[in-house]
Amino acid sequence: MVELRSKTIQGQITEIAGELQDAASHLKNVTQALSIFGSARIKQDDPLYALTTDISRKLASAGFTIISGGGPGIMEAANRGAHEVNGHSIGLNIKLPHETTNNPYQSQSIYFKYFVSRKTTFFMNSWAYIIMPGGFGTMDELFEALTLVQTGKANKAPIILVGSEFWKGLLDFIKNGQLANGYISPKDLDLISVTDDADEVLKIVTEYYAKNHQNPHCLGLC
Repeated sequence: MVELRSKTIQGQITEIAGELQDAASHLKNVTQALSIFGSARIKQDDPLYALTTDISRKLASAGFTIISGGGPGIMEAANRGAHEVNGHSIGLNIKLPHETTNNPYQSQSIYFKYFVSRKTTFFMNSWAYIIMPGGFGTMDELFEALTLVQTGKANKAPIILVGSEFWKGLLDFIKNGQLANGYISPKDLDLISVTDDADEVLKIVTEYYAKNHQNPHCLGLC
């Protein structure tokens, strides 16, 4: 049984490594990329869908590559905004029981079996993170970004929370729970920007990019 489990784990490690290598090969020429995270459950008539599309449209028009998880909801809106202005719209797709189809607004699609290789690909290819309201997966992506940037395992990057009312409770917890108890430092709060406005998102991203002049081929986890 132990030997069988060991072989299974080794096989998974090999598959994960293969997914990472495949993704790196497909994205080797991608520059000025950023990720948009958020709920898969948002419908097309939701104001958040329209806001996400507007944010993506503005960023893509400014020359930025948009990366999403390739699914419905916020992910679809992110790809759609870039698609509408003929921008580079990447989907990092993964098959889930409740998400059986990928959205049709991707100019480049990459497919994953494992969350770990998919999420690593996000952080290896993004130097800005836009976080729309969402569920557990969105929280996972947010705190992964915060942890990687805070610890210096990823390049410093804008982490923008869109939807001040939605994020208020979490920010209160971070300030009154984590910061107040000394679990994070006051400077860690500076990693986060909060806005409700698409133009403000564009301003934060473009100003950061102009000031930092990062090597466009040295993004994320390099």
